[in-house]
Order: sequence, then structure tokens, then C-alpha cells
Amino acid sequence: MTISNPSPSLYNEDLAPAKERKWGAFSIFNVWTSDVHSLWGYYLAASLFLLCGSFINFVFAIGIGSLVIFFLMSLVGNAGVRTGVPFPVLARASFGTFGANAPALVRAIVACFWYGAQTAAASGAIVALVIRDEGMLAFHQNSHMLGHSTLEVICFVIVWSLQLLIIQRGMETVRKFQDWAGPAVWIMMLILAVYLLVKSGTFSFGSEIPRDVLIEKTRGAGIPYEPGTLAALAAVAATWVTYFAALYLNFCDFSRYAKDEKTLRKGNLWGLPINLLAFCLVAGVTTTAAFAVYGEVLLHPEQISAKFDSWFLALLAALTFAVATLGINVVANFVSPAFDFANVFPRRINFKRGGYIAALIALALYPFAPWETGAANFVNFIGSTMGPIFGVMMVDYYLIRRGQLDVAALYQEDGEFRFRNGWHGSAFIAFGIGTLFSSILPTFTSILPVWWGIYGWFFGVGIGGVVYFVLRMGARRRPAYA
Repeated sequence: MTISNPSPSLYNEDLAPAKERKWGAFSIFNVWTSDVHSLWGYYLAASLFLLCGSFINFVFAIGIGSLVIFFLMSLVGNAGVRTGVPFPVLARASFGTFGANAPALVRAIVACFWYGAQTAAASGAIVALVIRDEGMLAFHQNSHMLGHSTLEVICFVIVWSLQLLIIQRGMETVRKFQDWAGPAVWIMMLILAVYLLVKSGTFSFGSEIPRDVLIEKTRGAGIPYEPGTLAALAAVAATWVTYFAALYLNFCDFSRYAKDEKTLRKGNLWGLPINLLAFCLVAGVTTTAAFAVYGEVLLHPEQISAKFDSWFLALLAALTFAVATLGINVVANFVSPAFDFANVFPRRINFKRGGYIAALIALALYPFAPWETGAANFVNFIGSTMGPIFGVMMVDYYLIRRGQLDVAALYQEDGEFRFRNGWHGSAFIAFGIGTLFSSILPTFTSILPVWWGIYGWFFGVGIGGVVYFVLRMGARRRPAYA
């Protein structure tokens, strides 16, 4: 679609509707391999595996969660295919032409947190490899700066810099990179699993890890339930769904390049419920086999590979995990803020500049390392901030507008989506109320039950969406700007 006479404050070539739609089902599939097949994805899956208490429980909880993820991604993905626009532009339909900058900035800041977390995980894989040398180990233990070892800081900066090279040539380069980065880590994960299974001499399903060990290792996980209980399984499924909270918003950044909805559905089917479940099962088997071999629970794959007798195998594992983690960072945490920051100042910030801003913020966050609070804790806190935005946008697109949207008007200051000077009051009221119950009250007060924070994203979606729907229905008899 070509936009005629767009408002300069709302348009640049990066924000325009997608003109070329070259992404087939394999590229969509690899959005998910890149997003899931990372050190952080493994860490979360292994942590949730322990909380389930058994292999069967894990399959049940992760399976249910993966089906929910597939459904939610289809909602936002189809909107991307139909409109061809990125997330911050789609948000203009519900939040207003200028009001959309608010949810875009929330998503961008969240991406910066994840960008730092994933970069730290990737650099950690390199650190685990090099400290096999006694001299580097001594340097790692004795030299510190910015709250980390000097070696960790050096590796972080190197990995952080390498990611910037990937996006120099735009989204098509991102597609080509993810098409091989995601499958690469699958191969390495299988090598890791087979190596440990052969070394342990048994194919284990988790029963070998004593219950007292499970309870001890999950004590600070952010889920206050004993492993294997029904409440723990529900929390595992909810945390798994919440892990993808950021991409529920901006999956349209990728789906808009898909050839059609059938292509999108096929890529999502293989990339989400099938791939997610398979990846989690490998993570669970590997964690159990590692316990049988080394006598300890190792939740990070770089911790496992660092123990390999073979230097070559350890090197291969470290490089593969690092590259795969770069893949998720580019897909989930670079593309989105690049578009989001560009949406705020389209005349001054393009895709590349927006991505550089995100990378710099992630670098500034590194000394504070907010991601070192436990997998479930970090995922649920970060995810809960985006629930109300998703609720408002999906209610607006599917229930209010019935999937019909004037795309050209999204780029006009004085068009349908101007509302009140470019801001839609109903969306912000719904967003505010949803955020109060999804993030603010459970995080900063003790008013709500302890378990509330685990489901913060769901409360945000439900409360934000319902409030928005009620306000919009009440305003139907009033002018469109109300």
C-alpha cells in the first residue's frame, strides 16, 4: 500500500506499510526459534521444569501455555498481515496518532531491559568458556568493575557491539540471520542432550532429582508453591505465557512481511506449540541428565558446557549459544524499539537510529543488572507492564472495529485517529486502571495476594480490555473524539 500525503510527524519509510512481503512460513517459524532458543529461554524452561516436579506435569503445563501463546500471537499477527504496519503505528488506532507514543515507549523500554538480559546471558557463555584457562579464571575472580568482574564487562561489551553489525542492512538482513541462527542452537541443544545422556547412561524424565533438592532450588523462583502442586503448574503455564508478553505487542513488526495469513498460521503452528514444547522437553531432559552426571542442578546451559572434557565441544557450545542469543536480541529486543523510537520522532529517528538508542540504554542498565532477580520474578514483572496495552489494542481491533481499519488514516494528523489532539482518553484510562492492578499494586504494595503478581499480565489484559470496551460502548452516542 502506498500512503498519499502522509503527515511528516507520523511517517517515514521504516514506519510505512510493508511493500515487499517475502517472509514465508520458514521465516516466521524462525522468528520463534530465534526468540525461544536462547540462554535465557533455556534458563526459564529449566527453572519451570523444576517447579513442575515431574516430566508429565511439565508437558501438561507447558503444552497448555504454548497453545495459549499460539492463539494470542495469531491475533496480533493477523492484524499485521492485514494492515502491513508495525506495532507503534497499529497502536495509533486505539491510543491516538500521538498517544501511541506512550505504549511504544513502554514496549521500547521493556525491550531495553531484555536486550541487556540477553546480552549478559550471551557474554556469560563466553566467560564460562575462557575461564577454563587458569590465568583467565584468576583474572575473573580478582579484577572487578561496575559491579561485575572485569572479564564479564569486557565480554558484555564485545557481544553488545557485535549485535549492532547485524542490523546495518535492515530487516531483510535480520530475516537471513534468524533463518540460520535459530536452527543452529537446536542442533547444539541436541548435541548437549545426547552427550549428557550417553555420559549418564540413562534416559531420564526428572524423577532422579530428589524432592528436597527441587524445593531448595525453586525457593527463590518467584512462584510460592511447592513443586508439582496444581497451583505450581498453573503458575508455570502463566509464566510461560507471560514470557512472550513483549512480542504479543510487536509481532506485527514481523508478520506484516508475511505473504498471507495462511503462511503466518503455518509458521506459527510449527514455531509455537510444536517447537516450544519440543525445546522445553529437551531442556528438561538435559537438566535431569546433568544432575545425574554432575550431581548438581545446573539451570544455565553454559554452566553445563563449561564442564565438558572436550575443549572443542565446549567452544562449539559457547559460540552457538552466544550466536543464538544474539538472534533473539535482534528479533525481540532490537527491531521493536527501533520502530518504537522512530515512531516518536519519525523525521529524526529511523530504524537504525532507534535501534542504537535501545542498545545504549541496555548498556547503561548493565551495571545495575535488574535481570538478576530470578527467572520467574523478572519475566512476570516485565511482562505485567504490557498486559493492559495488549488488552486495549486487541479489543479495539477485533471487538470495536471488527478487524477493519483505515490504514491511510493512521498516517494523518487530522484523520479518524486524532481523537483529542492526537490522544485517546478512553485508551489511557483503561491503560492506567489495568496497570494499577497488573503492576503497581502487586509490586509496590501488599494489598493484593502474593500469587497476584504471577498472573499480572492476565489481569492487565482483562481489566484494561474490559474498561476500554465499556468506555467505548458508552461513548458511541458521543462524537468520535470523546
